[in-house]
Amino acid sequence: MEKVAGWYPAWHVALLYWTWLFLFTFGFTGAEITCRSCHSQVKPQQQQQQHPQRGLLMHLRTDRGEKKQPSFPGEKGGERGRGAGMEEEDDDAGLRATLSAKSSGWETRRFPGGTQENLPRAAATTSTEDHPLRGRGSVPGSVRRRRGRIPRGAAGREPGESGAARFGLEELRLGSTTFALAGDSAHNQAMVHWSGHNSSVILILTKLYDYNLGSITESSLWRSTDYGTTYEKLNDKVGLKTILSYLYVCPTNKRKIMLLTDPEVESSLLISSDEGATYQKYRLNFYIHSLLFHPKQEDWILAYSQDQKLFSSVEFGRRWLLLHEGVAPNRFYWSMMGSGREPDLVHLEAKTVDGHAQYITCKMQNCSEATRSKPFPGYIDHNSLIVQDDYVFVQLTSGGRPHYYVSYRRNAFAQMKLPKYSLPKDMHVISTDENQVFAAVQEWNQNDTYNLYISDTRGVYFTLALENVKSSQGLEGNVMIDLYEVAGIKGMFLANKKIDNQVKTFITYNKGRDWSLLQAPDTDLRGNPIHCLLPYCSLHLHLKVSENPYTSGNIASRDTAPSIIVASGNIGTELSDTDISMFVSSDAGNTWRQIFEEEHSVLYLDQGGVLVAMKHTSLPIRHLWLSFDEGRSWSKYSFTSLPLFVDGVLGEPGEETLIMTVFGHFSHRSEWQLVKVDYKSIFDRRCAEEDYRPWQLHSQGEACIMGAKRIYRKRKSEKKCMQGKYAGAMTSEPCVCTEADFDCDYGYERHSNGQCLPAFWYNPSSLSKDCSLGQSYLNSTGYRKVVSNNCTDGVRERYTAKPQQCPGKAPQGLRIITADGKLTAEQGHNVTFLVQLEEGDLQRSLIQVDFGDGIAVSYANLSSTEDGIKHIYQNVGIFRVTVLVENSLGSDNAVLYLHVTCPLEHVHLSLPFVTTKNKEVNATAVLWPSQVGTLTYIWWFGNNTEPLITLEGSITFTFSVEGMNTITVQVAAGNTILQDTKTIAVYEQFQSLRLSFSANLDDYNPDIPEWRRDISRVVKRALVEATGISSKHILVAVLPGLPTSAELFILPYQDATGEKKRKAADLEQISETLIQKLNQNLVHFELKPGVQILVHAAHLSAAPLVDLTPSHSGSAMLMLLSVVFVGLAVFVIYKFKRATAGHSPEPKERKCNQGSLDRGLPKGLWITKRFQAKTRSGSISTAAEPQSTKEIPSYVNG
Repeated sequence: MEKVAGWYPAWHVALLYWTWLFLFTFGFTGAEITCRSCHSQVKPQQQQQQHPQRGLLMHLRTDRGEKKQPSFPGEKGGERGRGAGMEEEDDDAGLRATLSAKSSGWETRRFPGGTQENLPRAAATTSTEDHPLRGRGSVPGSVRRRRGRIPRGAAGREPGESGAARFGLEELRLGSTTFALAGDSAHNQAMVHWSGHNSSVILILTKLYDYNLGSITESSLWRSTDYGTTYEKLNDKVGLKTILSYLYVCPTNKRKIMLLTDPEVESSLLISSDEGATYQKYRLNFYIHSLLFHPKQEDWILAYSQDQKLFSSVEFGRRWLLLHEGVAPNRFYWSMMGSGREPDLVHLEAKTVDGHAQYITCKMQNCSEATRSKPFPGYIDHNSLIVQDDYVFVQLTSGGRPHYYVSYRRNAFAQMKLPKYSLPKDMHVISTDENQVFAAVQEWNQNDTYNLYISDTRGVYFTLALENVKSSQGLEGNVMIDLYEVAGIKGMFLANKKIDNQVKTFITYNKGRDWSLLQAPDTDLRGNPIHCLLPYCSLHLHLKVSENPYTSGNIASRDTAPSIIVASGNIGTELSDTDISMFVSSDAGNTWRQIFEEEHSVLYLDQGGVLVAMKHTSLPIRHLWLSFDEGRSWSKYSFTSLPLFVDGVLGEPGEETLIMTVFGHFSHRSEWQLVKVDYKSIFDRRCAEEDYRPWQLHSQGEACIMGAKRIYRKRKSEKKCMQGKYAGAMTSEPCVCTEADFDCDYGYERHSNGQCLPAFWYNPSSLSKDCSLGQSYLNSTGYRKVVSNNCTDGVRERYTAKPQQCPGKAPQGLRIITADGKLTAEQGHNVTFLVQLEEGDLQRSLIQVDFGDGIAVSYANLSSTEDGIKHIYQNVGIFRVTVLVENSLGSDNAVLYLHVTCPLEHVHLSLPFVTTKNKEVNATAVLWPSQVGTLTYIWWFGNNTEPLITLEGSITFTFSVEGMNTITVQVAAGNTILQDTKTIAVYEQFQSLRLSFSANLDDYNPDIPEWRRDISRVVKRALVEATGISSKHILVAVLPGLPTSAELFILPYQDATGEKKRKAADLEQISETLIQKLNQNLVHFELKPGVQILVHAAHLSAAPLVDLTPSHSGSAMLMLLSVVFVGLAVFVIYKFKRATAGHSPEPKERKCNQGSLDRGLPKGLWITKRFQAKTRSGSISTAAEPQSTKEIPSYVNG
């Protein structure tokens, strides 16, 4: 059994990060010790996930330290907390329920009473990206320390009886030995593993971590075979030049040890099967990020790499097999069902090729596509998979709200049911003990608090346990809930609840059915009376815990000492962070006593028969306090002859904890000092039967707790005998059931008179949708027995739900939805429809479904539709899907409008190159493919900040400002948005001229937009060089198709003085100059070496396209005169292109069917017509005239 070395509050996790214990006022670096063998302080649940534990790092104080506290790897994002001696206060530290609040939203943790976390948490010697080895419930924590004043120790006082603690003046001596780790004085980190279970072997890995380099530069491995009296250095056995980074221990066989080398030097594993006596080295071809051991099979391991790959090994790391790629961090689990079936099954969350998250199960030695299973239909939210005990949880967000689903014992998933209007913003699974789910839910109106809910056995129906429990935010965004489960007593919890901005501590003995404040002690430490009257004044406790059962947090309890609770807190109206004292209860929270006036770490020895207290201080110490009577009196013992700066404490694993190792140093430059303290000498003998007395568990006098009377045996306070193994409760007798053994059922709320009545939103007469005529259902009485309550008879029959026959009902509340909850589907793909009915006998009803595309189906019973009704749409459009359910008592119908689309691949914006000011311009979006279904068009003009949104792909627009203007169109098709942007020149007057080229240019024309843009730029440059005309006057656009041609636009130009050349004569003169140079063959360019291209003026389009006479502002008159001639020219060119189609291939359009809507329409038209909405029976479809996919000519201007 592993344990954390250190007595300050540590992280609540199987992988515990040991915080800096003592930091000096002059800013030395700390030393941190990690234990390799710690599990939680309560009895682990069977079948629990087992994780390798890379103990808590202890940071040694040295004068080589930096003046500022170093940032340890793993602290980033809150993997580690602040040091124990730091003055800052961290309310986020060490929570009982620690939960991740990232994007997706939920994560499970174990609070005291659980075991390890689902997945490994980061270790502290490299960055969290490199090696986050995690344990269940591991969340950063630090402990508040009071500094700058003299401690108010209680030693030396002899208070009177009056219930006050008594402190002995005599100093006693404990048997101890000290061993120095010679040669490791520079090492500032250590990791410790104590095998326990009748083993005397202790392993210590010390390291020198260079904070400037961010890496480990030295390491030493030490081994003791005599419970820590002496140690042997093993560097020669692992390789003198080998640098070790981590120490892992198999949780099911502590003899098996795994050492990981520093990946910056080499990636290797060293494996030992004899408790670290000998090692074999194995090379790795990947870098380990985290490990997960099998809960039963000692040689089975899962390894997660830094590149998100999951590997498996059945030989304790000697060989590895790639299991899956793209696995979400910390979202992989072993199968842990109570039945133990399929022990080699692995649960994981993986990313699909399109970026979605999916829940997958497969065998550890075969995770091929053919063997994988997908238990949850569809995708899930990222980082939402949790597998814990018999439950699997996933989250799926739709409609802006998270929805949570659970599978119990790997059955079909069901949506988790909270009260209707809880409307959760965030949910975290805290515990799944005893076949019940404990969840923390932040509702829509909460910010810094959570409500606690408890479920039925299946984890589906939840009822409220406690409102407004305090929460806080951790360093890495973790949500931490102030909830603590008392070890050893089933159903007992402590929680800090926020009431009117005051935080108060409450206790429950029946799993949250009833809560009460804590009664403050009658007297203080000095015996003075305390006047504290409930409910105005009470005892309040800090509930931050240590995962290690042998180190103390703010609160501690043990399975083997069920009545003893030790905690820090204060007395008053609310929980405070000042004037903190230590309190103990020896009757399970009914009464409390003050034992110290300042914070101490309290450890349990000999099954809680002895309490060991060490004061929190940054000064060297040589004393500790022991109590044999549950904290009523304390004796002072010295454990070392010289004062020691204590860095950590490690207790012997196992039930009989009688040996303790204290880690520290005598000075800032000294080597590690390991003080072995043996407590066996303080006992006279082993306890006999007459040394014990019975003790009745009760709650303020009520002996029936969770439906049973339990009597334990305790050692008599005056006896100093050794208890040995824990025997549990002496007797347990079931109680007669009363109303107190029942909580309100789902949909019911407890009123002031104690009755459970239906909530306003709940209809008790509504039947389960699975209820069919001839079957039976459980008719709730409004009450349900508290899970794990053992009461019998009494009112059980009255409050238990009664089976009743399902009555026949007319169908009501009919719904039809798609399986993925979407209203869109892709053409040619399966669509799964689900038919849901709130009331009525669906299995005995006739179901008729019309898919809206001319196809309809009928079902005579539900069995055919349990997995959904599947259909494939062959055409795009909007389809009206109708469903009718009828039986002999009535009928109901529902409608769904489904948008079937074809993937949009390309958008091209078609518009003129040049237009006249204040004249309408037609812009058309040409789609590829042309038929894709329902679309939305977003148009952006120039510098306008507000777009124009249309359902048609063609619009008209008027430009009132001359110059170059841009038009952008975005086309939204489902989740896809594509866009195209074009520039249009706007002038009051201009001229144009058609250009042609020498025939050899056609041989090099690939007829693609990029080539046309480049040729346009070259032609423009040639025209400027040949004529000397300013480039501002010229715009060239090469046209698509063959033979190659272009359009030359002659534009007005505004010079530096701001004057414009607007006269027609100016443009005419430029036009004549251009035509003259073109006719003289003076305009040419070199396409490639040896290939000269001449540019000519084409005769068919030499006339200007715009009327330039003073009496007209546009081109209407001239166009009327030339339209016939120009039209004839275009027709001739078009025919020529058709004849040369082999040289000008048109792109092949993807086939997206639109039924018969496009029949009989002309093909290949250059001029695009507006989209027209057409409908036909059974669907609403958007039809369009077929569009040519040819590009508009490219042009260059400027």
